[in-house]
Amino acid sequence: MKRLCLLFFILMFAVNTFAQYKQPPKETEDILNAPAPPVTVVSPAKDKILLLKPLRYPPISELAEPMLRLAGLRINPNINGQHRQPYFVKLSLKNIADGKETPITLPNGAQIISPNWSADGKYIAFGNQTPTGIELWILDTANGKAKKLTNLKVNTVFGGFDWMPDQRSLLVNLVPSKRNAAPTKSDIPTEPNIQETSGKGGAVQTFQDLLKSPTDEKLFEYYATSQLAIVDLNGKTREIGQPAIFDTTTPSPDGKYILTERIQRPFSYLFPASRFPTEVEVWDLQGKIIYKLASIPLQDQLPIQGVTTAPRSYDWIPTENAALMWAEALDKGDPKNKITPRDKLMKLAAPFTAEPTEVIKVEQRYLGRSFGEKDGLMLFYDFDRDTRRRRIYMMDYRSNNAPKLVSDLNTGDRYNDIGQPVLKTLPNGERVILQNGDEIFLTGAGASPEGDRPFLRKMNLNTLKSEEIWRSGNTEFESFVVLMDDNGSKFLTRKESPLDPPNLYLRSAAQSQTPQKLTNFTDPTPQLRGITKKLVKYKRADGVDLSFTLYLPPNYKEGTRLPTVVWAYPLEYTDASTAGQVSGSTMRFTNIGGYSHLFFLLQGYAVLDDATMPIVGDPLTVNDTFIKQIVDSAQAAVDKAVEMGVTDKDRVGVGGHSYGAFMTANLLAHSDIFRAGIARSGAYNRTLTPFGFQGERRNFWEASELYSKVSPFFFADKINEPLLLIHGEADNNQGTYPIQSERLFAAIKGNGGTARLVMLPLESHGYAGRESIGHALYEQINWFDKYVKNAKQRENKNQAVKQ
Repeated sequence: MKRLCLLFFILMFAVNTFAQYKQPPKETEDILNAPAPPVTVVSPAKDKILLLKPLRYPPISELAEPMLRLAGLRINPNINGQHRQPYFVKLSLKNIADGKETPITLPNGAQIISPNWSADGKYIAFGNQTPTGIELWILDTANGKAKKLTNLKVNTVFGGFDWMPDQRSLLVNLVPSKRNAAPTKSDIPTEPNIQETSGKGGAVQTFQDLLKSPTDEKLFEYYATSQLAIVDLNGKTREIGQPAIFDTTTPSPDGKYILTERIQRPFSYLFPASRFPTEVEVWDLQGKIIYKLASIPLQDQLPIQGVTTAPRSYDWIPTENAALMWAEALDKGDPKNKITPRDKLMKLAAPFTAEPTEVIKVEQRYLGRSFGEKDGLMLFYDFDRDTRRRRIYMMDYRSNNAPKLVSDLNTGDRYNDIGQPVLKTLPNGERVILQNGDEIFLTGAGASPEGDRPFLRKMNLNTLKSEEIWRSGNTEFESFVVLMDDNGSKFLTRKESPLDPPNLYLRSAAQSQTPQKLTNFTDPTPQLRGITKKLVKYKRADGVDLSFTLYLPPNYKEGTRLPTVVWAYPLEYTDASTAGQVSGSTMRFTNIGGYSHLFFLLQGYAVLDDATMPIVGDPLTVNDTFIKQIVDSAQAAVDKAVEMGVTDKDRVGVGGHSYGAFMTANLLAHSDIFRAGIARSGAYNRTLTPFGFQGERRNFWEASELYSKVSPFFFADKINEPLLLIHGEADNNQGTYPIQSERLFAAIKGNGGTARLVMLPLESHGYAGRESIGHALYEQINWFDKYVKNAKQRENKNQAVKQ
């Protein structure tokens, strides 16, 4: 009996030990436990900065809270809101003028979500997640006092709250106060789950978290339904209309109307809520329907990369009292139809009794618009799918004059990107393009062959000539944040360098003036400062320019060949000139977090980060050479690192996340460049995503040979290097079902290969829980230590055993 008890104790201890989450080495865990820097949000009044301390990694217990996976959404029924919504744990206000910082008193355990400045900067509205619901709070920025608006619970399944144009009240999605108890879900079915189709085609993507039963429909309807209401600063509430499933609700700029989009039955078991039937209507503040813009049916027949034939992209014109603008397709929404123009923009103003008028026909697929603050200025964008060129046009939307072409670039051309217009907040809260006489301001990444150098420019609307006001230096990385005045003479930037953490600075357009430092965030991880990095350029065998950022570990000795990790993500391009453009900057502050591959640096590895893997070719057939292009790119990267003397060519591993995981498995199946691989949250059998993947336009039945050729699952018998597969059990990303990793692991096992499958409970496509992140790092480091860093020792030992 004693022996049996002892054996039972040992077995229980072993099971519990095995079941525990593992943690990475101490030097890695110390970095994980370092505090996250505050998030900064500048007031629209430009007088204060809101500082928010985020919860960097929630405990796994928070991920384990109830989750309903319904219609493409993830709902926490306890709070009637989004499951696992990111939140902040501390707030403070900092004066820009004198630097005084005021901490905000909050209840213990506060979980702050969606902080939102009023347009005049006098108030901040925010939500507080509690175990039983989401409260609505108001912060008075003059005295730093926050108060809860009593007897209100916000429904954040769709929407939440936003300021009305008067900036003294909010439009809120409330949990209905008079609803019945939630539907119950029984394990005993009461009816079969039935779907039917007949004669209607349309791409069916691999959406996740869909409705599966009549009970799911009832649960979705129950938790997604909200009561629309206007709530003032004292909590006085005026309900608007009847409860409904409001996808969007937007007040008109004059505050007299609300544009609503209500989701209707019948629901679908093949598509998420974004495809469900909707009623798009203009309501008055009593909930009366003033105008019906559209009754949109279930969107179950959209072509691949197509759009709806119903009105889309509808919204208020921000500079008019109450006028709508929207887009309509002229090519039946199908990009395969060779028709121009493809779209048109329509307009209708209050009182909505006239017929809509056409603003302009758009030659290619309409992408979006931005309005200026005066003169009817509108910038709009279109996109040619075949050439991948995006154009920017400028026009006075009130006139019939032809639009003026502002920019015409390949979407991959970062070097010549003119940037984005700088916006300002109007008194009613609307965001518009800031106009200074005949000029607007532009800001962008400033991509160049040496890396990103963000800029601020002004552009004359008549001549379209640009003049640079400021650009980041080449020994630091500094990005534009906000203009402090309307003439561009003063502005805020965020500056950092490899040794200095990001901080806010007040700059003058007069370059002779020294910038004023506004924040003083310190280095949370000084032990990382010994890491070095530099941009490395080289060529692929076919002449395409490639690059990677070479990271070397602390205390690296020149000339030492290291075990190396290549980390990459393939991207598609139409031509080699854009494919070879450099992105990112080596002048940024080195900050490592999450389950990053850069943690390998603390274990003595070199890392070739963002090793470019361009897939270049005609958009229709570019993937026909996917395998050859990634193999050639990988070989070129490794060859360059070996040539530089930093990489031991016999100790190189490769890894990637999502599409990068797909790439990793293919590299192991079709080359012998690497010792081992790490593939996280990937898809490996493209026949399970039959209506396209990434930029692939053809479906499986049009290109079945391609779908098989690029699927590493079909070549599992060729994966003869060790592969670590990591996947979140609750992955919600389109196409990357957890079964993708499970079946590839089984295929490798069945063919006698070496693999390890790590399924992370409760985790999605990206991993959030502190325990999960620590364990993922533990697995990654152990895997490459075993099969990459110590590969030679293992081989010598195995040979000795055989002899």
